Amino acid sequence: MTDSPATSRLALAAAGVTVVLWASAFVSIRSAGEAYSPGALALGRLLSGALVLGAVLLVRREGLPPRAAWPGITVSGLLWFGAYMVALNWGEQEVDAGTAAMVVNIGPILIALLGARFLGEKLPPRLLAGMAVSFAGAVAVGLSMSGEGHASVLGVGLCLLAAVAYAGGVVAQKPALAHGSALQVTAFGCLVGAVACLPFVGQLVDEAASAPVSATLNMVYLGVFPTALAFTTWAYALARTTAGRMGATTYAVPALVVLMAWVFLGELPGLLTLAGGALCLAGVAVSRSRPKPPSRTPAEGVETTTLPGERTSDWKTSG
Repeated sequence: MTDSPATSRLALAAAGVTVVLWASAFVSIRSAGEAYSPGALALGRLLSGALVLGAVLLVRREGLPPRAAWPGITVSGLLWFGAYMVALNWGEQEVDAGTAAMVVNIGPILIALLGARFLGEKLPPRLLAGMAVSFAGAVAVGLSMSGEGHASVLGVGLCLLAAVAYAGGVVAQKPALAHGSALQVTAFGCLVGAVACLPFVGQLVDEAASAPVSATLNMVYLGVFPTALAFTTWAYALARTTAGRMGATTYAVPALVVLMAWVFLGELPGLLTLAGGALCLAGVAVSRSRPKPPSRTPAEGVETTTLPGERTSDWKTSG
């Protein structure tokens, strides 16, 4: 069964919300990370998100997800909500933003490969071509952002770990969405991640006591919007397309980060940055496009009947 055009448009809009909010997270992480250590920031973000998602679950009375959804929820919660967030927060303290962007952006490529291996998803040429174009754009953005920053073996390793955890979490989440709703899968995945980060509770309490209000508000923002809302809209869209295509849409994030840094931080992008952002968006467009179906012509010797006012070219295949 295929989704209706209206549902497809809604899923695309949901993916767009996710990408915009995840792009905004980079600005908030930069601010909150000045006062909170990686583990404490991840725990505070996840607790904020879990509280919001839990409240929505109670209002909607969705309850616990089916048993069949729990393996995917648990794995995605540990990898994506837990390990990914801690590793990314830590990695961004060890390497410059450009290096982090380049390393983490191997994630969508890993998602496509893992989706093909474990979910049986196809790798259409347009998806591969679009991902290649977008990755080239991400590299260009990363190089332009590196500047006089620093990079360490530990930092690169942490960003690589974040990319692997991100990819594994997405691929694990996809089967869970066949059994539970997007809200259930996101809420309980966030809760699993928060439980996994509980060893950092002492750091969170100590740092919250001395952190400026702006840093704490940024941490709460990360939990409510880029986590609770964006991960739910992501899950909604992921349930209606392949993991590979959804992963490719995240290549729009670097381009949006460049735009947001320009608008909100006054960081004027250079020509290489602008070119890289344009490549990222172009690659996403290619990866999301579909080849036009071949025109259907009546077989030779077969008579066709058209209704009054109907043209033969109006026929469309269905399946």
